[in-house]
Amino acid sequence: MTRHITPAAASFIGASGNNLAADVYGESGDAVLLLHGGGQTRHAWRKTAEQIARTNRTAYAIDQRGHGDSDWIESGAYAFEDFAADARAVADALASRSGKRPIVIGASLGGIAALLAEGAAEHDGERVFSALVLVDITPRVDPAGVDKIQGFMRAHSREGFASIAAAAEAVAQYLPHRPRPPSHEGLKKNLRLSPDGRWRWHWDARFLDGRRSVRGARADLENKLIDAARRLKIPALLVRGSSSELVQEAHAKEFLELVPHAEFADVRGARHMVAGDRNDSFSAAIVDFLGRLR
Repeated sequence: MTRHITPAAASFIGASGNNLAADVYGESGDAVLLLHGGGQTRHAWRKTAEQIARTNRTAYAIDQRGHGDSDWIESGAYAFEDFAADARAVADALASRSGKRPIVIGASLGGIAALLAEGAAEHDGERVFSALVLVDITPRVDPAGVDKIQGFMRAHSREGFASIAAAAEAVAQYLPHRPRPPSHEGLKKNLRLSPDGRWRWHWDARFLDGRRSVRGARADLENKLIDAARRLKIPALLVRGSSSELVQEAHAKEFLELVPHAEFADVRGARHMVAGDRNDSFSAAIVDFLGRLR
């Protein structure tokens, strides 16, 4: 039976002077930065981070701004460029420690942040990361899929839930393909108990609906991501859930045309949250890619 790895707590300073909470798995080897999707926390990476640590690398799972135990931004700065700036700040900190740029694995929001950061750097002849893994995100995605995911996130973002069990029921209805977990302990890490006694998601609601949120013009974001993809020179891997609500086969094909040197892995039976749906297959694809980098 494989033993769990107990992560060490750490923190980084983001681009706005904001504190970013992190879990660190492993103690040696190349740094791998893990950036979760919108509405998630660093805990979404636990199983994959353990697998990475077992390959003699160090995995840094970060709570992005406005999520989990990281600072909520007083000014409400949650545009994609703000997340990209944080990704660069953390990458710079890791590079200053080891003298080597980290590998980055970004799911959805995290992938957008990583791609924007790397694309901007390569425009200036620089590098932020040594390699890039995008998890179920491409420059163009299915708008209906975006609306469905954000609709679920908004449904209880303000009023919250009367209990953890009520939150678990909402998740089960949204993800009917997943077996229900034996306990609510995992879900509890994605919730916080408010002073009014209700449980709310562990992220700032302004992330979706604030003054400077991720609700910018989709066409503008697509163009920025396409430009960033065209500039990519570092090794890259796109991991798609074969049943993804967001990334269709045509979207994956377009990305591979934009980045001809990129590799591709299709995880059968997984939807948008690939690591949560089929973690064994997902982690195997990640470890395989990391092995070829060496």
